[in-house]
Amino acid sequence: MPKLLLLLLLSLGLMPAGGCAAEEHHTLWSLHGKSNTVYLLGSVHFLKPSERLPPAVDQAYRDAEKLVMEIDMDDLDPLAMQQTTMELGLLPQDRTLESELGTTAYARVSEQARQIGIDPALLSRFRPWLAAMTLVQLQLMKQGLDPNAGVEQQLAARAGADGKEIIGLETLQQQLGMLAGLSSEQQREFLMYSVEDTERASQELDQLIGAWRQGDTRTLEQLLAEGFEKYPDLYRPLTVERNRKWIPSIEDLLDDTDDYLVVVGTLHLVGKDSVIELLERKGYKVTQH
Repeated sequence: MPKLLLLLLLSLGLMPAGGCAAEEHHTLWSLHGKSNTVYLLGSVHFLKPSERLPPAVDQAYRDAEKLVMEIDMDDLDPLAMQQTTMELGLLPQDRTLESELGTTAYARVSEQARQIGIDPALLSRFRPWLAAMTLVQLQLMKQGLDPNAGVEQQLAARAGADGKEIIGLETLQQQLGMLAGLSSEQQREFLMYSVEDTERASQELDQLIGAWRQGDTRTLEQLLAEGFEKYPDLYRPLTVERNRKWIPSIEDLLDDTDDYLVVVGTLHLVGKDSVIELLERKGYKVTQH
């Protein structure tokens, strides 16, 4: 499984799955507060436009008075988002992506860009983390996945029409800052790993989305464990460290009277040190739907 595609598709923001139980499950959990319910939904950030959310998710959305997402989707300003991305993602005038990578590595990145259908010159001023994100996102789109069809986007559109408030667990600056804060070597590795991943992506993406669709946590946990083993310096800050930061905010929701639907990347809800496991360690009963 392409590990960085997995990370970006199910953590940031992207074949039959094994281990299917007879009882239908979803990447949806719930726990009860003093007088409310908090739903936890695992998201895929890119989906095919034909993908519809399952009835259990529709019901959780209807139950919830408010939504919580990784970032506040209803107040996201596209111009501000572009400005933040450029501020954090562009190299100084005297440096280029080729100077950051070296001739051989840059040649591989350029070839991958051409295969996806973009001019490598468009990446020349990008820091390696932004070049990696760009290549991975374009690869996902080439596979027929659409960022506008992702779980958050579908729910944010409904919330806007229904007048439901969306709250962010973190800001766009914080989310992109995690990637921009990677060391030069980590960013270089991030980009080169992304090139390796996009070369073998198509069939395995179907397996990944199938596991998400069926609530197959065993397969998702296995994929996460493989990613941690191969890329610990990337997975730790982008998954585990964020999970721990979010727990107090989720606990605060349990003191409210409104019901909430919390939507985060699926990899935050499966495996060791996931949001689910961290809540269970604190004594909460969390039920998968």
